[in-house]
Amino acid sequence: MIKEWFKTGLPWVWLNAAAVSVCLIMIVSVLGLIAVRGASHFWPAEVIQFKYQDDDGQLKTIIGEHVDSSVTPAAMAKSAGYKMADDEDALVQYLIKTGNRDVTGADFRWIQVRNIKQQEAPAGLVVIERREWGNFYGQLTAVKENGNVIASGEEAVPIAMQKLDAALAVFKEINHIEKKEIGAVNYELERLRLKQKSLQLKNRWNAETEKTLAVETAAYNEQYKSYQSQLQALYQKIRLDSVVVKTDGGNEADISLSKIVKIYQPNGMGLFDKLVHYVNKFIEFLSDDPREANTEGGIFPAIFGTIMMVMMMSVIVTPFGVVAAVYLREYAKQGFITRLIRIAVNNLAGVPSIVYGVFGLGFFVYILGGNIDQLFFPESAPAPVFGTPGLLWASITLALLTLPVVIVSTEEGLARIPKSIREGSLALGATKMETLWLTVLPMASPAMMTGLILAVARAAGEVAPLMLVGVVKMAPTLPLDGNFPFLHLDRKFMHLGFHIYDVGFQSPNVEAARPLVYATSLLLVVVILGLNLSAILIRNHLREKYRALEG
Repeated sequence: MIKEWFKTGLPWVWLNAAAVSVCLIMIVSVLGLIAVRGASHFWPAEVIQFKYQDDDGQLKTIIGEHVDSSVTPAAMAKSAGYKMADDEDALVQYLIKTGNRDVTGADFRWIQVRNIKQQEAPAGLVVIERREWGNFYGQLTAVKENGNVIASGEEAVPIAMQKLDAALAVFKEINHIEKKEIGAVNYELERLRLKQKSLQLKNRWNAETEKTLAVETAAYNEQYKSYQSQLQALYQKIRLDSVVVKTDGGNEADISLSKIVKIYQPNGMGLFDKLVHYVNKFIEFLSDDPREANTEGGIFPAIFGTIMMVMMMSVIVTPFGVVAAVYLREYAKQGFITRLIRIAVNNLAGVPSIVYGVFGLGFFVYILGGNIDQLFFPESAPAPVFGTPGLLWASITLALLTLPVVIVSTEEGLARIPKSIREGSLALGATKMETLWLTVLPMASPAMMTGLILAVARAAGEVAPLMLVGVVKMAPTLPLDGNFPFLHLDRKFMHLGFHIYDVGFQSPNVEAARPLVYATSLLLVVVILGLNLSAILIRNHLREKYRALEG
């Protein structure tokens, strides 16, 4: 009976179904973990005040967020040097995010639950998000304007929030002047410097050109001085305003409003207030630049760089992959050489991605980029333009990496088109090129889109080759801006995958960076899903369009 059952093939069907089910469960579990940890990062956590007895028997106050818990068996705790009572089975500890790193030297600390004498969540505790040194926890006692106290006690918090809104508006204006206006002036001054050097190299530098460039340079310098004056006036508005916060140790800290991003009281928030805070934090995460070594703030440059690089890669890989597949299937003589090429293409799909990165660095960056600099940008020497890793070389490298996937998918799509359709087109008087362009390729377009979907899915998550050919920890400017030629292919860029690697493994503050790793991972999954869904919708539209013709 068992042998006959095996001969029917049903055991293998059930085995395959079980394997697929296990894989789906694992995928859903991982995505669920990332979604829960990543989405909860923006929720305002309760700030708890602990009355804690240390090893010396002194009672201390600790303020912070309860981040994690740890349970250590008694035997392991004793071997680690902890004193355990005979009736204790385990050592339970809380990980508390205490913040105030500039005061205490650390953001987190472990406390033993058995030493906690009291814990409560007073509504008056505040969380202050800063541009540097992380969060600050304590009680806001006073607000100062030009060094003079203007509010204290219960009135301090609402007055501080009002003053902060005004300070943030000023800081936004400062950021616009520094990045947009002064950035554009610096770009034009550098362009004029390179133009002067180019004219000198071509022996075309004379009194007339010198006068023309001098007038333009003077005009830009005047603009620069004007913007600098505006910046000094704006900084003066917010530098003298500050808040006084009392720490858990009883000390008072004076924090300038120019260094604060947000002030809120999570313990006093209702559900609606928490939802508003959650949405604002999520928008900030999507739209702001990173700060504090990428462990805080937003990740907009990484989102922008990832999408732009994937789009450029798609524009490059699709025509080359389709042309190669069309030649192999429609024009090349089917023989030993063609079979050898197909084997090579399939083997390229299994080459480790870091190998493509090394090739891209050596060939695209140093050889191609170096020669482009010598031919077209001699005035920039010794500083490289295209002879250094950048967006263009990263896109081409990933296009090369994903090229085999597009070739194989397109070939399979061309092979599925019935021979009778080609013969019918030729019988009606169409040339082979017209048949290919007007009949065969449109019908094979769903297969091309399938290859592009697979290419996008792989390219968006690649990190190793990008580390060599263009991605950086922090890019000062985006590859796309308002300065001619608008799209700067030579610039380095940020990437979500590398951002996750950098924050998760290179951060000096691992505990503080961990929630951001989950949030960024969730966003990367969403970006990849969005790109894939867009391609899938286009593929399904094309499939429905040519279904009748295939029938």
